[in-house]
Amino acid sequence: MRILLVEDDLPLAQALQQSLRHEGFLVNHVNTGEDALTSLTMPDHDMVILDLGLPDMDGLLVLKKLRAKKQTTPVIVLTARDTIEQRVQGLDFGADDYLIKPFDINELLARLRVIERRLGTADSAIISIALVKLDTTAHKVFIEDKELSCSKKEYMVLKVLMENAGRIQSREQIESRLYDWGEEVMSNAVEVHIHNLRKKLPEKFIQTVRGVGYTINKA
Repeated sequence: MRILLVEDDLPLAQALQQSLRHEGFLVNHVNTGEDALTSLTMPDHDMVILDLGLPDMDGLLVLKKLRAKKQTTPVIVLTARDTIEQRVQGLDFGADDYLIKPFDINELLARLRVIERRLGTADSAIISIALVKLDTTAHKVFIEDKELSCSKKEYMVLKVLMENAGRIQSREQIESRLYDWGEEVMSNAVEVHIHNLRKKLPEKFIQTVRGVGYTINKA
């Protein structure tokens, strides 16, 4: 899942990026409202973490403009504004969740996972298809309850495919879930990860749709 982090406090932004990437999220960072709105003109992000105290405009105005464009990207608001009225205003403007600073990173991660499950096909942190079970909280893969050794990228590829079971995912769609802005991508990276996964997973678990992409059939 790709997140746009809109935060002008650089130390906080760096700490959040590190924590989120450690948990398997892709994070792109901007520090102004204008940059946020520009970044969100393209459907590159699944979720936004939005600070309200931005240097060029109030974060609520960013949120209002985003929703005025009929963009439904989920937004978690971060703010030091802790009155009920201010929280209600943020929710009325279209925020999906609200987190008061200072906050515990584990609470933010839990709220992100709730929204992630809402966006995906899974209704819990565990996705099970045939003999394969993927734990999105622990970031582990199991076959008949035996843990499978996977690299971080292999796990992310499998997660994309299992969350979208029954739907074909193109190489470009998978790549968009694997790499941050500016990160170098090998031309055959997805194919390599798929090849490695197939050696570990049940036969024909990941299927190739020639000329289109990859898919996993629903159980």
